[in-house]
Amino acid sequence: MADEDSSAEKTQEPTQKRLEKAREDGDTVRSPELNTMAILITGSAALLMFGGFMIQALAGLMGHNFILAREQVFDTSAMLSHLSVSAMQGLRSMLPVFGMLLVAALLGPIGLGGWNMSAKAVMPKASRINPMSGLARMFGPKALIELLKAAAKVLVVAAIALVIMVFNWQRMLGIMAEPLLPAMGHTLIILGWSVLAMSCAMILITIVDIPFQIHSHTEKLRMTFQQVKDEMKDTDGKPEVKQRIRQLQYQMTQNRMLSNLPDADVIVTNPQHYAVALKYQQGASVAPIMIGKGIDFMALRIREVAKEHDIPIVESPVLARAIYYNTDLDEEIPEGLYKAVAQVLAYVFQLRQYKHKGGRRPVLSDNLLIPDDLRHD
Repeated sequence: MADEDSSAEKTQEPTQKRLEKAREDGDTVRSPELNTMAILITGSAALLMFGGFMIQALAGLMGHNFILAREQVFDTSAMLSHLSVSAMQGLRSMLPVFGMLLVAALLGPIGLGGWNMSAKAVMPKASRINPMSGLARMFGPKALIELLKAAAKVLVVAAIALVIMVFNWQRMLGIMAEPLLPAMGHTLIILGWSVLAMSCAMILITIVDIPFQIHSHTEKLRMTFQQVKDEMKDTDGKPEVKQRIRQLQYQMTQNRMLSNLPDADVIVTNPQHYAVALKYQQGASVAPIMIGKGIDFMALRIREVAKEHDIPIVESPVLARAIYYNTDLDEEIPEGLYKAVAQVLAYVFQLRQYKHKGGRRPVLSDNLLIPDDLRHD
């Protein structure tokens, strides 16, 4: 089977079970370009949003370290104190940017494929250290596409960077003549907008990369017709087992039905091919309930049980077929058959009185009222 699957063409779309199995193994669709774009754009936006705060904090940090009192110069522990204060102040100034980058780093990977934690993805595999597998990955079609994407990124980013430098050349030269704090502010603004513009170039590459990653992931999980067939057998069960289960269920239903037949009030027959058993209890149900039905052999078995328990058997071919095809087991008969069944039950009750008290034998009318939509000829 393995040889057949490896040589057969994988033309079938991956089933839901195969997709779920791949997800459990940590194999989900991912776009590295989407992650990179999210981090770069978030980082540049954070620089523009919190740049003023960072400049003020860094200016204070420089003043704290370069302006020393005389006693601090001769204090050997002052260096450690300045270092700890500088570290905390520097971390505090960078904390907003780091926080936004952390959020982008967490949300970027789940933007395509969703969140997935799988221990199987980090388990060691022999194929990862196999030199031949490594060469196949290095010189395969996917590696070529990754190379083309990397070259495209370099060219696009370099082109945007060149345009930015041309438009900001005078401003960058003017920064050299500005005081320190204004120069830092202008530098941060130019840097932030430049990085944001170059990061936005990743949007074009990401738009191309996402469909490619989805297509590659789907192609990798494609299945052969035999694999789909085997999976259906594993999921739904083998046909012979399902057939055997249906047979057992049918036998159990028939046995339960035969055990309920002694409670029937009347058996309506075709007279040979169909037989239905009806039960009616005043106050317990609105209409008579069909507690048994069958054709051919089962119809014969129902008639035998009826004779064993002295249950009246009424021959009415049209009514028997109408009840058989329009009523399920243990359900009330359709409303359209109320009058016809009422005539049959009235005949049965009169027949019981005749057997106990004698008199004139009742006769069932041949013209039972059965609607055309319930007839089954």
